[in-house]
Amino acid sequence: MADKATKTFVQPTPFGKEELGLIEVAPEVIEVIAGIATTEVEGVAATRGNFASGVAERFGKKVHSKGVKATLSEDGEIIIDVYCSVRYGYSIPKVAKDVQTAIRQAIFNMTSIDTNEVNIHITAIQFDTTKEQEI
Repeated sequence: MADKATKTFVQPTPFGKEELGLIEVAPEVIEVIAGIATTEVEGVAATRGNFASGVAERFGKKVHSKGVKATLSEDGEIIIDVYCSVRYGYSIPKVAKDVQTAIRQAIFNMTSIDTNEVNIHITAIQFDTTKEQEI
């Protein structure tokens, strides 16, 4: 079985600091940061995951990177795709813009890495149901 070569994001050296070595950030770390930032935005109901993340959550494991994909382009640009659903009654463009801003700020604050693209994909609208409606 061939080893999959994973691309890592190289963190820049802070201005005025001596470079002591290379700092690499795994794409999974970027995805977790973006996932947490996404769920903290008001109006976001949930992020879309896959079958494996759904099974893991059923067993009590919290999957923070669910619905987030971070890739590095050939030009070295960081591209983040987020798949989420919005609560009914919230403005979709405003929620999407707030998610973009939150992700960009969280990644920069924690890693000093600038993101080139933050693409938000709204996959559903979440309706709030009461107990009477469920019966």
